[in-house]
Amino acid sequence: MAQPKSGAKAEAAAQGVVPSTYVRLLYEYLERRGFDARRVLKEPPAAAVDRGLGRYPVARWRRLLERAAAQLDDPLLGLHLGRSITPAHFGVIGYVLLACGNLGAALQRLQQYQRLVYDVNPMRYRLEQASVVLEWGVEHGRPGALVDETAIAALVQMARDLTGKAFPPDEVCFVNAAPASLKPYRDYFGCPVKFGQPRTTLRFAPRLLALPLRQPDAALLALLQRQADALLGELPDPDDTEQAVRRCIAGLSREGEPTLERVAAALHTSPRTLHRRLERQGHNFRGLRESTRRHLAEDYLRDPRLRLAEIAQLLGFSEQSAFSRSFRRWTGQTPNAWRKDSSR
Repeated sequence: MAQPKSGAKAEAAAQGVVPSTYVRLLYEYLERRGFDARRVLKEPPAAAVDRGLGRYPVARWRRLLERAAAQLDDPLLGLHLGRSITPAHFGVIGYVLLACGNLGAALQRLQQYQRLVYDVNPMRYRLEQASVVLEWGVEHGRPGALVDETAIAALVQMARDLTGKAFPPDEVCFVNAAPASLKPYRDYFGCPVKFGQPRTTLRFAPRLLALPLRQPDAALLALLQRQADALLGELPDPDDTEQAVRRCIAGLSREGEPTLERVAAALHTSPRTLHRRLERQGHNFRGLRESTRRHLAEDYLRDPRLRLAEIAQLLGFSEQSAFSRSFRRWTGQTPNAWRKDSSR
């Protein structure tokens, strides 16, 4: 987390990855300001940018930030980019955090899944008498000021978005050398900001842990829809009606049971008409729903970071037990047994 370097030295200075959705955030930020992002950054977007679980080397991420900051003549790009982040840019972890009851539960889950959000130097989370402390060392290298400032600004912005509150930290510390002016940092974080410290630190009052969270937003749901579509893309090519029904089932599952009536309404037709179309093509709605949810369930179970309760909710089951019963009917195994066998 030192001052910007370039080339091979920057590669050696930091190890790890960030979500490829961060890269998409930078492309969107540049395009909103009228720049050709590919020309500015001198490379096409990462192949996984539109996949919420993609990973991007932090050394390359640093170079993209440096190129964008130079083109924009903006040494505060880290602050500006971080404050423009949305839950969707956190990938699947954005859904997980939004599903928590309060900020404290979200931070505990963030610590559990931190490698999905920022897999460079590990986050340490501790509760002191007068403050909660989130802390990052330098054991895996120093990604640089722009990387660090983007990450911390994004984390604070995420807390503000999740709670709908100002979320004022008590103190923010960076390991990087001090910039020319501290005022923009104090203005954004609303607290004292220190540089040249041994660790990057975010400190805030314990009372903020009880802040309730808001419901998921449309951008996050759109991200999950893209993930579901990508999974469905791995299936053999079906006819248009079957594909449309499968897509609706996958999308509507996150809002509850994907019934024939709900799918028909989403496709702007009646349940009877949809039933007839599927029947003419040799399909029935229940069979498509079962096979689609089974396929999605198996893909989710291959990711050890997702808990069974989260998978059940993504698939539209009211309870984890209902999901487990359905999965046993589909496969003859419990979800945990299937997950164990698939990891061998």
